[in-house]
Amino acid sequence: MSKVYSFSTVQTIPVSLDEAWAFFSNPANLKDITPANMGFNVISKYHGDKMYTGQIIEYTVSPLLGIPMYWMTEITHVQDKQYFIDEQRFGPYTLWHHQHHFKAVTGGVEMTDIVHYKVPFWILGDIANVVLVKAQLKKIFDYRFKAVEERFGH
Repeated sequence: MSKVYSFSTVQTIPVSLDEAWAFFSNPANLKDITPANMGFNVISKYHGDKMYTGQIIEYTVSPLLGIPMYWMTEITHVQDKQYFIDEQRFGPYTLWHHQHHFKAVTGGVEMTDIVHYKVPFWILGDIANVVLVKAQLKKIFDYRFKAVEERFGH
């Protein structure tokens, strides 16, 4: 049986909680903080511009060799200006559970991401995680960190 992996990132953003929430809770903005080489595109027609519980968001993403893959997530929980959670319904992982937490702190907002994921194909998935997936996710979230700094400041 393959493992469930997890990681967490924390970033302080020098903006108000309202501004941070407005940006990160709009699905259209996700492309702006995702590496271009991922070929990330929101393809939902009815996802709206404001996050809500039960919202379905569809994407195409090209994580390997430029081959586009379909990914559907559902926003399963939203607590206004505190957190939201997206879970994969269809896509490249056996499990994808991504928590986005926001907290006002001195000088801005502390944003914490907590991700739990499972790679398919049992032991082959565990090997793929060690060889490729873990490093690729780190690159994506490192890129996101820098993109957020460029947009909002240090």
